[in-house]
Amino acid sequence: MVTSEFMSDFQQLLPKDEPSIPVSVTDPGNAKLFIVLKQYKFHKQLCIELYQAETTQAGKIKNPLTLINPLDLTLKTNNVTEIKFFSAIARFQNNPTAARTASDLDALKSIIKNPLQLDFFYHNPEFSENIVAGSIQPVTMGAPVQDLSLWVQWAEPFYEMTLQATIDGKEYNWNELRIKYDYFFHTGDAFYVIGNFHLVNVVRFFARTNGLIRIHESKFKSFQENIIIPLADHLTIVYPDSLSPMAEQVIQPGIGEGLEKVIYLSELGNYVIIDPVMKYGNIEIPVRTKRQLYITDEEGKIQTMYRNEPAETGFIALLIKQHPDFFEQLDNDLRHFYLHKSRFLAEEWFFTAFEVWEKEGITIYGFNKLKGNRLNSHRAKVSIKVTSGLNWFSTDIKVGFGNQQASLSRLQHAVRNKNKYVQLGDGTLGILPEQWIEKLADYFTSGEIIDNNLITPKINFSEVKKLYEEQMLDTSVKRELSLYTEKIATNTTIQEVEVPDEFHGSLRHYQHQGLNWLNFIDDYNFGGILADDMGLGKSIQIIAFILLQRNKTTQNTNLLVVPTSLLFNWQEEVQKFAPSIKILTLYNADRQKNTSSFDNYEIILTSYGTLISDITFLQHYTFNYVFLDESQNIKNIESQRYQAARLLRSRNKIAITGTPVENNTFDLYAQLSFACPGLLGSKQHFKHIYSTPIDTFKVKRRSIELQKKIAPFILRRTKAEVATELPDKTEMICYCPMGEEQRKVYDDCEKELRDFLTDITNEEISKNSMHVLRGLTRLRQICNSPQLLKDEKLQGDGSAKIEMLLEQIESKSPQHKILIFSQFVGMLHLIQKELEARNIPFELLTGKTKNRETAVHNFQNEAGIRVFLISLKAGGTGLNLTAADYVYIVDPWWNPAVENQAIDRSYRIGQKKNVVAVRLITPGTIEEKIVKLQNTKKELSDKLIKTATSYLNGISKAEILSLLNI
Repeated sequence: MVTSEFMSDFQQLLPKDEPSIPVSVTDPGNAKLFIVLKQYKFHKQLCIELYQAETTQAGKIKNPLTLINPLDLTLKTNNVTEIKFFSAIARFQNNPTAARTASDLDALKSIIKNPLQLDFFYHNPEFSENIVAGSIQPVTMGAPVQDLSLWVQWAEPFYEMTLQATIDGKEYNWNELRIKYDYFFHTGDAFYVIGNFHLVNVVRFFARTNGLIRIHESKFKSFQENIIIPLADHLTIVYPDSLSPMAEQVIQPGIGEGLEKVIYLSELGNYVIIDPVMKYGNIEIPVRTKRQLYITDEEGKIQTMYRNEPAETGFIALLIKQHPDFFEQLDNDLRHFYLHKSRFLAEEWFFTAFEVWEKEGITIYGFNKLKGNRLNSHRAKVSIKVTSGLNWFSTDIKVGFGNQQASLSRLQHAVRNKNKYVQLGDGTLGILPEQWIEKLADYFTSGEIIDNNLITPKINFSEVKKLYEEQMLDTSVKRELSLYTEKIATNTTIQEVEVPDEFHGSLRHYQHQGLNWLNFIDDYNFGGILADDMGLGKSIQIIAFILLQRNKTTQNTNLLVVPTSLLFNWQEEVQKFAPSIKILTLYNADRQKNTSSFDNYEIILTSYGTLISDITFLQHYTFNYVFLDESQNIKNIESQRYQAARLLRSRNKIAITGTPVENNTFDLYAQLSFACPGLLGSKQHFKHIYSTPIDTFKVKRRSIELQKKIAPFILRRTKAEVATELPDKTEMICYCPMGEEQRKVYDDCEKELRDFLTDITNEEISKNSMHVLRGLTRLRQICNSPQLLKDEKLQGDGSAKIEMLLEQIESKSPQHKILIFSQFVGMLHLIQKELEARNIPFELLTGKTKNRETAVHNFQNEAGIRVFLISLKAGGTGLNLTAADYVYIVDPWWNPAVENQAIDRSYRIGQKKNVVAVRLITPGTIEEKIVKLQNTKKELSDKLIKTATSYLNGISKAEILSLLNI
């Protein structure tokens, strides 16, 4: 059996029938919506409720009155104003905690705006404590009351203060005012809301004191400073006993001669407060307040002054133009404006606002006191002027931020780090405009900072012309840029010079052109690179140029830095072509180690290794020119050679090389940064603009741009270009001085042979021919490498010839094929070992080579095979090797005809290239004597040739000793 109790539990599952009250925002039908103001029963605070009720034919409210939840009505309208209206009512409806904040007053103002034009009533609890038709009285809502005045009157020994209000243009004393619900004045049948939250508190206070405040005169000054003056921001302070201002009076003497407009900045949470103040002399008046301006005269009487309302109104009008939020904030009761910090510090905003304000004479305080803000408030003002110096253009860059000037070093640091903020002297950060960051970056890469000026070498004139605008250049700079562009960039105006009379010999046409070019760039005090192919006579062009300098400069001391292997070549070249040039060689341990006698010489000759050791004193002497031969030796800008070369001081510099680029464009950068400092900018700039685009990505545009930039300062002629002027075969000697270890081995062996010869007679020579021949052969082997003396005690690992050969092979093999001849197969194997270690492909031909044809075919036809090692005996004749255009004779033979036959392996019918033949000679040894014999003592040479088979028959003891260093 199912009980009634059991069923009642499940009644909760059934829907409940609740009366639905049809409420419409726009059309409530016969029902009427209206607002009732009342005092909350227990907390005595304002309560505002929304009701609905039927009305009589006369329009009066009929019971029952139904309380409506205003939040329900927000869901039935899309009108923002109506939503705010209902939300504001909900804030006050039956909410005892409301009406205590400024936001509550804002809500109250939204209700009074009454967008739906509803009727207002107030509750009369004397009729009924409940809201019924008879307990509510209709009331009209008047305009908010904004003007209250505090009257301060002297009633000895007190100052008495009362409150007055201006309502609908009429003045009301306190005793005429009725306060309703703390927020309203009630006059007649109208309520007037107190329109300022601060005034609400004042009215409440006076309500508690029955409208009167009395302060003893002893405490009045303190009360005035701490209470009255702050209150003056919101209501008018009236001193009835003060002197009244005259109609025309604005400012009186003692207050100041003029007005000063000031904006104080501060922060509140995440907002920046903008407080506009007008200074009347030393009195500050916040312009959005009602603070009275008054002074106290000499008798202690208070004199009221007029505030300059037009000036203050204009001040506020100027402010609100700077941001739309400021206009909206005019409706609030605050004495200031405000903006979120992130919006305020947006540079595109505050720069413009500050400029407008400062133009109007407004002083701004507190910008850099905003927490976390180090920005300078002034927009950058950039001034640039380029003037001409001796060898440079001087750029005066001024970037100002108000009264602060950014130093060039700080600007460079910011730009280098791609930072738009630059540190200023007062600790603030100036903001660099984006368009100037890129421009300044280009300026800094084109020069260097010296004494707070940007110095750009004149050799970089094309960059100056490209980077700077016309108005930035002074007259002399414009004139020079025009001259350089016309003369240097085109190279069409190079004038011919006479070859100096002191030059012994003749210059081919292209060599004379080289001398003209060297003289041409010298006229403009520019350096450069003489980059002719090997074998085209770069050295004699330089020697002729040094002679030419005698007529152009009084101090003609030039430093010539060369590889060790070329020291003797240069000595001989100078002696041959310009014996009048005094030359001082800095080399070996006993060399001169100071510059005291340098002025007496025209050439100071040294090696790269010695340069590194001697740079400590060489860097302090100013040379006329510094020449670097085989300048690819400084291609690594991290190397000691490069660093030492850059420390050298001279009027000008020339790099000399047959291979200006071996690996990548940085080879070129290193040499040009020595010869033409500043032309290509900083290493990082060159890498970014040229090296990476050209070497890695093959960007043709950048390659063309670089070629155009460097073309005036590099002279390069290839053999193919000057082929008609060249002999078909060029022969030259390359000297390879031995290192200490190799020299010691040679000297010991030579002494042993010399001692032996000293102890025997001419007649005994033939009997000991094998021993003498073995001694001479050993000396020749040591000149190649002591490693060839197998199973003997006098050994060493160093070989000047192998070092020299490897240098030549690595620089020449990319463009040329090379033959290397030696009489000693063991020497070929030593070279072979080094080539294998460097992964350089080669072919080898000796008496033991089984398939000669394959070796020859590979060298002639395989592009990857660049080197052919050949023993003089096995390959000196019968081979056709026209693929080669460089031939190296590692060791001289008694009979020069044998060497010439080897050279002719490439210099044959079918050879379309000019052949360069290089003999490697170790100076100060038997090899040097052999070469002299080949050239001067043909008779002895013939005897020695015979000795190879006749065991020295017919040669004298004296002739053999002449081959040794005695």
